[in-house]
Amino acid sequence: MDAYHHMLVHLPVALWSTGVLIVVLRTFSAGPLAVAADRVLAPLLWLGALGGLLALVSGLFVWGLEATIHSPLGRNQLLVATWTFAFWVVLAALRQGAGPVLWEGGGRWLMLVLAVLGGFLVATTGTLGGHLTGSSTAFSRFLEALGWQVYTTFYLPGWMIVIVAVVGLLLAGMGRGAARAREVGR
Repeated sequence: MDAYHHMLVHLPVALWSTGVLIVVLRTFSAGPLAVAADRVLAPLLWLGALGGLLALVSGLFVWGLEATIHSPLGRNQLLVATWTFAFWVVLAALRQGAGPVLWEGGGRWLMLVLAVLGGFLVATTGTLGGHLTGSSTAFSRFLEALGWQVYTTFYLPGWMIVIVAVVGLLLAGMGRGAARAREVGR
């Protein structure tokens, strides 16, 4: 099953990386190429999410859940892969739900920050997967410089979980408020 997993992981990596490039292009340009690329962004991200789900599930068959949860590196991989999948699903839903108005005002900068964060998650997930197969990457040295040694269980303190939850709720509320304002403006 590991050969299938290795093939499957490349689909979401390629699609989400292309999504990052489209967001960067659209952030800094309103030209015809950027607008045309933006039209395929939501379907591209959804297709990446489908590929990500297949890669995530196939990864569970490679090492097995029991082995994964008893290894710090395996736990990290499962955790970050799940975060990455969930993040890109939310980003796809945001792009599809907001429509082209997303690129007006501060929305473009929010999308840029989110795309860079999503690219970081994809790189982290791939790095951890590489370590599981014995192929370390230079990106792991970057993670170490940030204070995380990939062979130890990633720890997120309780106060940080609260901050993440509050920021998530605030962003969701801002999105709902923007949607209501757009509906009132029609």
